[in-house]
This record gives sequence, C-alpha cells and structure tokens, in this order.
Amino acid sequence: MRKLFFVLAFAGISVASMAQDVVYDKYSVATNSFWDNWFVQVGGQWNVFYGNQEHGLPPKGEGHQISRNIYKTERANAGIAVAVGKWFTPGIGVRIKASGIWGKGIAGERGKAYDYNYKYWNGMGHVLFNLSNLICGYNENRFWNVVPFAGGGLQRNCDYNLYAMGLSAGLMNTFRISKKFDAYLEVGYNRFEEDFDGHTECNYTGNPQHLRGWMDKDQHVYAELGLTYKIGKSTWDKVPDVSVLLAQHQAAIDLLNEKIRNLEAENNRLKGMLPCKECPECPPVISHDVMKFIATPISVFFNLDKTEIASQKDLVNVRALAQYAKANDNDLLVTGYADSATGSAEHNQWLSEQRAAAVATELVNMGINSGKIQTVGKGGVDTLSPISFNRRATVQITNPDKVKK
Repeated sequence: MRKLFFVLAFAGISVASMAQDVVYDKYSVATNSFWDNWFVQVGGQWNVFYGNQEHGLPPKGEGHQISRNIYKTERANAGIAVAVGKWFTPGIGVRIKASGIWGKGIAGERGKAYDYNYKYWNGMGHVLFNLSNLICGYNENRFWNVVPFAGGGLQRNCDYNLYAMGLSAGLMNTFRISKKFDAYLEVGYNRFEEDFDGHTECNYTGNPQHLRGWMDKDQHVYAELGLTYKIGKSTWDKVPDVSVLLAQHQAAIDLLNEKIRNLEAENNRLKGMLPCKECPECPPVISHDVMKFIATPISVFFNLDKTEIASQKDLVNVRALAQYAKANDNDLLVTGYADSATGSAEHNQWLSEQRAAAVATELVNMGINSGKIQTVGKGGVDTLSPISFNRRATVQITNPDKVKK
C-alpha cells in the first residue's frame, strides 16, 4: 500500500506539472471584467480641409494663388485630439474621440481665391479592429499592431455656428513602449455635410454649386501622432486548448494505471517468495532472487571529502536489507571507502571509517541492534570507475544462511 500511495502522489505531481505546460489556442482568451482594458489617448494632429466649393479648382497660377498641395501651410493647420476607449476582445474595441481647434478653408471667386481660418471641434465614435490580433492571434508583447477603424459623429464650425453630421474611417498603428504605454500613428478621413465650412453657394467660377454625390460634401484628412495609456488590466488570459489538455491528462492516467499494474505484479511475485504460513512444519524456503538480494553488498554514496550521505534515496535498499536482517537476526557488515585520487592515505582512512559509521547510525535508526553491526574502513581505493564511485560505504549480511522459522 505504501508503494501504491507513492505512485499515486507521483502521478498527481506529474499531472500538475503538465498543467503548467499547457498548449494554448492563440485565438482564444478569457473574458475580462467590464472595467478592464480601458485606454486614454492624447495626440497632436496635422489637418487639411477640402470644401465642396473647391470642386473644379484650377492649378495654382491659373486664376488664383491657392495651391492644391495639401502639404502647404496655406491649406494645413495643427490640432489636438483626445480619446477614451475600451477593448472588448483583443481584436474589437470602441472609442469616443474629440479633436479640433484650428481649421483652414478656401473661399472666393475665380481670381480672388483666399484662405481663411476658423475654429472647430468634432466628436466621433469609432469601432476599432486590431487586425494583428484577429489574424495572427493575441500576443501581449507584440511591438506593432495594425488597427483600422470606422464610425461617425458630429462636427461644429465655431466661427459660423454650423453643425454637420459626418462619417469617419482611418488606420491606426500602435507601437508598444511598455505594459502601460503605447505610441500610435494614425491617418484618418472625415466626410461632412456641405454646410460645415459656411461656403456652399459659389465655386471658383462664381456660379452656384450644383454638385452631387461625394463632391458636394466637405472633407477632412488628418495625420495624428500620440500616446496611449492603458487603464487597469490591459492584458488577456489565454484559454488552454481543452482537447490537448484532456489528451495530456489521459496520458498521465494511462501511465498511472500501468504503474499500478506493475506494482501488483511485483507484489504477487514477492508474495511467492514467502514461506508457507499455513504449514508451520514446512521449513522456510529462500528463493534465488532473495538469496541474490541479501548476498549482494548495497552501496551508499558520498560527495567528495564528505561524511554525510549524498542522497537519502540510497537508503531505500538498505532499509529493505535491514528489515530482512532484523526479521532473521542476521549480522551486518558496513565497509567504508574513499577514492585514492584525492587526499592523503591517513585522511582517506579516517574518511572511510567515518562513512561506515554514518551508515551504521542509519541502521540503528532503522531498528538494528548496534551489537549486530560491524564497521570497517578500507581507506582510499580505485576499484571502481569513475573514481567518484569509490566514495561510498557498503552494507551486507555476513550470515545469509541464517533464517528464522
């Protein structure tokens, strides 16, 4: 029963260790609390507006002095943006974003075009799609994530007191700085109703506008650079592949069952070695396996220049031999050795005697009468290879033929 208990304990430890080496499905994560995975973003923008009245604008120098080049300062202006959002899964999230302050538009008739400034703000709601996690699987240490987004909202021209509904789309690239901070680079496009910039009646020919479709809308392109701060828990716990985990547990159970069967077979074999208890008149019979066991010296090993037993595992067989000797009133001989490759002869002799005494002490602790134990030290020897095997003490029965009935 004791052996069976040890095997069960070993199997339990093995299963637990397997659980530490679980195979994970890269797309599966556990659901987090509602208060987890929030974030705040702050960034600076570079904005360009293109009004509906600019449709048909000729190149610079052909009737006006305004360039079509969006990199020119006469068309672009700076701005700021802040956003608050939450990831519901590693691949899908939402955010509410506010941006604005300074805008710049183009107005006037042909030959009299001019740029003008105004203040504005817009509020947008976006749905975020982290393609890196959706396609490649969640990885909290990934440096670069690609995040397209789309949504809509409201924009206000503060100087003209005009409001316009709009649609929004763009691409955000995030770059991991630390567990709590990311840098992001975003480019986006907003399309608004034609009345946002306050110029809806005339184009550069001086004629009324009669545009349809996308060209009758005010449009806004921006690039944004900023930082993201992650609030609370920002990571996701991966869900293990249940099928693989079950297979690992089944393998552990199969191994345990095999060990139990082997123990049962060994137990039956040992029972066959015992004398017949039903017939007291029968003389005890010692099998060949038992004779081989009690006649073979059992080694206990030591580390270099040490008198403490290196491993308690070496005492397993010594304990079995001690139980047999105690049951049959046998005498035991403990012989100590040292390796001759190290130390002087005098030191090795002392070392071998101390090692023999250490094992004899263990035998006494196992219930052997000290009068039944003889110790001897053989000093330094080189009979075994490698040389470290000579750092040992041996235990053997000196009268193996003595067996109690």
